[in-house]
Amino acid sequence: MLVISTADSEAEAYRGYCLEAVAARYDVVLITPAAPTWEREFITDFEIADPDDAQTLAAAGQALAERHELTGVATWTEWYLVQAARLARRLGLPTNSPEVMEAARNKASARALFARHGVPSAASMTAGSLLEAALAAETIGYPIVLKPAARAGSIGVIRVDRAEELPHGFEFATAGARDGIESTNVLVEEYLDGPEVSVECVTHRGHTTAIAVTRKTLGAPPFFEEIAHSVDAADPLLDQVAPVAAAAIKALGITEGVSHVEMRLVDGRPRLIEVNARIGGDMIGHLVQLATGVDLARATADTACGQAPDLTRTRHSAAAIRLLYPNASGTLTHCHLDAGFAASAPWLEQVTFQRAVGDTVTLPPAGDMFSARAGFLITTGPTAEAAQARVEEALRHLTLTVEPQPSTFTASPAPPSPARTH
Repeated sequence: MLVISTADSEAEAYRGYCLEAVAARYDVVLITPAAPTWEREFITDFEIADPDDAQTLAAAGQALAERHELTGVATWTEWYLVQAARLARRLGLPTNSPEVMEAARNKASARALFARHGVPSAASMTAGSLLEAALAAETIGYPIVLKPAARAGSIGVIRVDRAEELPHGFEFATAGARDGIESTNVLVEEYLDGPEVSVECVTHRGHTTAIAVTRKTLGAPPFFEEIAHSVDAADPLLDQVAPVAAAAIKALGITEGVSHVEMRLVDGRPRLIEVNARIGGDMIGHLVQLATGVDLARATADTACGQAPDLTRTRHSAAAIRLLYPNASGTLTHCHLDAGFAASAPWLEQVTFQRAVGDTVTLPPAGDMFSARAGFLITTGPTAEAAQARVEEALRHLTLTVEPQPSTFTASPAPPSPARTH
């Protein structure tokens, strides 16, 4: 099968497990913007092409199709969902339509479809200028959320509580929206006040199965930086949120694939944030496998090839991840976990550092998740509470310090920190 992947420096850290899982079942050929490095042990062939260039992507796909018998096209990269669907259609392989993927990528289109199909969501309006944003905010009512219509990873997403904060917030969201492919618009949305979760789902032939709930920890407002996740195979919330997640996926027209459906519980009831039509980031697919035994990366490949995925639960446990952020932007001076502790903690499943001493890290608003994170650690346990407690224990043996640099954003709040856990 064919996988379209990024070539950024963090691909191995966060998506390496996906490629390894797929390669265990399929012969994988790769389209990537740069020559493969760590990927080579998992692939049989590759073509170098920019997935954002339709002609070169099509040529690369055709070249691989002439050398191999392809069965499907998959990607776990948010920015390449539409391109993957177009290439699969061009090659005559199973796929959701590009139009469906465009609707999933464009949050304004998705909101309209949720409303049309009665899926509980947030009030949302598109703003092309600060004046339009102000009018939308007055209509919706403060607090509001400003976000790019076609981005991901909380890039450009900010909460605005009062009209005086709107100019700074709109500037921040507009900067994040500039790189959107499907849309460069900014959305003004109702702020959904409540715990944030995601539902990890697999859809095959139009039938959606909710596999697990991911409970999230966010950094300090007004940003929505995700700094921790936990998955518990026995989470009682799954039965409540599964129907809403399935309804959202159906409203978008998705018939195949893995989806990461984000929502908030407002007064105890689920309200949709968005549907990401791919496996969740931040190692969530790995957490799901540790907790339930279900391999979402393998399910991505199976559904892309038109095959029924194996969704049998073989584990009944829990797992948690803490994404490592420094307390301030600056130059890393220390970045390590005590080796003796790590050797004596069998529940410490993984520790990965993305940065090294001497590297610069930049927190929001000047930076984003790609510039701010120093790494992550993953723990397991019989329950989510136990796994999270083990995260806290591991953090006591972690040294992560920076030499701070002065902020250049006058409205900047405190950097990401565990503002709340739910």
